[in-house]
Amino acid sequence: MGELSTQVVIIGGGPSGLLLSQLLHVCGIQSVVLERKTKNYVLGRIRAGVLERGLLHLMREAGVADRMEREGFTHDGTLICYGNQMFRVDFKHHTSHSVMVYGQTEVTRDLYEAREKSGGEIVFNVEDVEIHDAKTNAPFVTYKKAGTSHRITCDFVAGCDGFHGISRKTIPQKVRKEYEKVYPFGWLGILSETPPVSHELIYVNSERGFALCSMRNTNLSRYYIQCDLSDRPEDWSDNAFWTELKLRLPPDVASKLVTGPTIEKSIAPLRSFVSEPMRWGQLFLCGDAAHIVPPTGAKGLNTAASDVNYLYRALRQFYETGDTSGIDSYSEVALSRVWKAERFSWWFSSLMHRYPDHSEFDFRIQVAELQFLHGNQAAQQAMAENYVGLPY
Repeated sequence: MGELSTQVVIIGGGPSGLLLSQLLHVCGIQSVVLERKTKNYVLGRIRAGVLERGLLHLMREAGVADRMEREGFTHDGTLICYGNQMFRVDFKHHTSHSVMVYGQTEVTRDLYEAREKSGGEIVFNVEDVEIHDAKTNAPFVTYKKAGTSHRITCDFVAGCDGFHGISRKTIPQKVRKEYEKVYPFGWLGILSETPPVSHELIYVNSERGFALCSMRNTNLSRYYIQCDLSDRPEDWSDNAFWTELKLRLPPDVASKLVTGPTIEKSIAPLRSFVSEPMRWGQLFLCGDAAHIVPPTGAKGLNTAASDVNYLYRALRQFYETGDTSGIDSYSEVALSRVWKAERFSWWFSSLMHRYPDHSEFDFRIQVAELQFLHGNQAAQQAMAENYVGLPY
């Protein structure tokens, strides 16, 4: 059996695990990242790309912001449509902050490059990962790679391995309390090598269902429409998708839409989920391992980043001063912000989607809420503050 020792074992080589590893490296804390897939597989995952102000700051602090600053697109606001109305929520005006459109794949690519450049240890294609003795001061992690068993002793374990990973399941069921809401629809999303219909995101509440016009760059567009959970991507031809999207957009927006062949098509279910606590002994959960949000408002990666922020600062405090207060309060502090992000994602999803069991009364309440948001500066400020990211 191969044996290794480090300060922090990070399970999961996605953006949250890599960001934590890079931030720890910057302040001289050792880590090893374990990833069950290949690097190319991780980079091939299509994910959101709206970065909050807090994540932008962490990328700069981690020393990986140069390409993001050059190639990312700063968005000072967003557009919201309902009926024949369209209005803009001005983030910059209400909060003095913006968001940046920069694909999660690009964030991950930048972090891989930084970790490899600095000699960071990332082990791919690991199997049978297990966390041992997390409730003691001498935890260790075992795994197999190419049939050979390995063991890593460490001070702490960070579970950044997503909803289906082993980290959350390591916490005994009698200790965990889970909260979940499953939404009765999905998002059919496509990528298309076409110019975006708008330089800012457009969120649409249509009688036919929700739609979102997003982007990755000046010639790569990302569009979504609300669909039935029973739908499959292959049920939707490119022509059927574009036709339906146009029917949901305001006519003047639809007339400007440039269509073309899709290069990726997928359906994502929507779920709100939180598991408490986010710490068990020397094991800490980050990101999707502990919580899921519906994609409305782009809080998934950003909420994972806030976890990384709290954990990184707690570990740095411990290693530099011996103070355990940040570690001891991690779960409570992280969950406080998680639940605020959950609330915003739930609220925005409830506002913009058509639910199968909605009555006419429910529809009218939705319209009234949209009208209130349209005409009320305080409501727009509250939305803008949540969208650009609540302070850490």
